[in-house]
Amino acid sequence: MIGRFHEISVYAPDLLDSLAFYERLGFTQVTTGEAWPYPYAVVADGRLAIGLHGRELDQSPLLAFVLPDLFGNLGALEERGIEILDRRLGDDVFNEASFEVLGQRIRLLEARTHSPAQMSPRESSRLGWFEEFVLPVPDVKQAEQAWELIGFVPAEEGEEPYPHIGLTSDSLNVALLKSSLLKRPALMFADEDMPARIAGLVEAGFEMSRRPPGNLDPTRHALLIAPEGTQLLLTTTE
Repeated sequence: MIGRFHEISVYAPDLLDSLAFYERLGFTQVTTGEAWPYPYAVVADGRLAIGLHGRELDQSPLLAFVLPDLFGNLGALEERGIEILDRRLGDDVFNEASFEVLGQRIRLLEARTHSPAQMSPRESSRLGWFEEFVLPVPDVKQAEQAWELIGFVPAEEGEEPYPHIGLTSDSLNVALLKSSLLKRPALMFADEDMPARIAGLVEAGFEMSRRPPGNLDPTRHALLIAPEGTQLLLTTTE
């Protein structure tokens, strides 16, 4: 429906600081193209690419997908009731468009803006396995219907580590939870031995937030904030 997941795009005012931070966490820098007329770098593990944009975005973080034949496919999206907020289409520009799903910005690109990660999907960074994009919403059921409209499929409804509804696309999972549990979106990483990973990160000089959000057990979960403000939620799986 909206193409293949490409990256989580974030605004990084100090791009070099953010780049160094993620590389210390075990992400690798990948080769970028010349789609954007401003500083741009991408770091990736085996499952996730994070685009560090040196110019302010419409929203940070936003989700970027690659949708070939963008001009032809936008009409199909509009027929489903999706309002395209902006579009830049033509033979002499890099084609892109964007829309929102209940406040979450999604950018559609006609082509990739960086090379695939060199790491295997089985590999991970020091944060563990990238599990999902965690999105706080006022009404979980309403949000579920909105995400289904753009092609996401319900995957689970669970209580751990917080009450949520999970949806999936080709290679991105989204977890919807009440905004009372989390104020801003987060990238969630999971591992059976996450407490050991957290201890290792602290020993390496990474400073965790005082308490994880939503009254999560601080002995099993932690929140790490990247220099540009991206929330990295570290959780222990059963």
